[in-house]
Amino acid sequence: MLNSLKNHMSFKKDIDFANFLGIKPTTLSSWYSRNTFDIELLYAKCNDISADWLISGKGEMLKTKNIKNLIKKNDEENNEEINKKPNVQKTSTNEETIPAIKTTNSQKGIPLLPFDAFAGLGDSSVQGVDFDTIEDRYVVPLFDGITIDFMIPVRGSSMYPKYNSGDVVACRLVNELLFVQWNKVHVIDSVSQGVIMKRLLKSAKPDSVVCKSDNKDYGEFTVPMSDIRSIALVVGVIRLE
Repeated sequence: MLNSLKNHMSFKKDIDFANFLGIKPTTLSSWYSRNTFDIELLYAKCNDISADWLISGKGEMLKTKNIKNLIKKNDEENNEEINKKPNVQKTSTNEETIPAIKTTNSQKGIPLLPFDAFAGLGDSSVQGVDFDTIEDRYVVPLFDGITIDFMIPVRGSSMYPKYNSGDVVACRLVNELLFVQWNKVHVIDSVSQGVIMKRLLKSAKPDSVVCKSDNKDYGEFTVPMSDIRSIALVVGVIRLE
């Protein structure tokens, strides 16, 4: 169970996982050896994890397995559009609940991508995502008037507390680095790092950008422009509570 949590939070080393939980590495090691842990601490730190799963080890690990549980899907029996309020959602600019419609026409609505599907979008030599083939599309009325190319789930805790793992962010593709909005959060597809979500800053190095996490436990790093295949600006969020 601890390994499942560590992998979900994208920690590669036990010491990073222990630092995130606010415990000593020896304490975490003891949890592993005794097959026990502090349920209340894990539940408080990993806020998208199901309490039932922590207690029993059964069922879904996440409070919501995916966005299909946040934005109610259309009735498959009659294939008609429905309008329901999601479980618990807020936008980054509006505190109202977001009603959403699952569209039946694959060419309408905002496509929802798996996190890794963004990889290769800007490189014709890489098998990337084809928006025209994405069937999971949603209409979010409070996003009306905002140019949004796709939505994608947040993975890991590097952008906490701005974004939590399990949140879903709405993104707009950036065609040229010239149009990057510095100090804003972007989703980046890079050759060396893969798909990452970071705040972009100007770099002192020519032809490079600085990738910064909001979570202070993560250090910033520099990525050369030649390593970046695609960039998308985060313009909205559907958030878990």
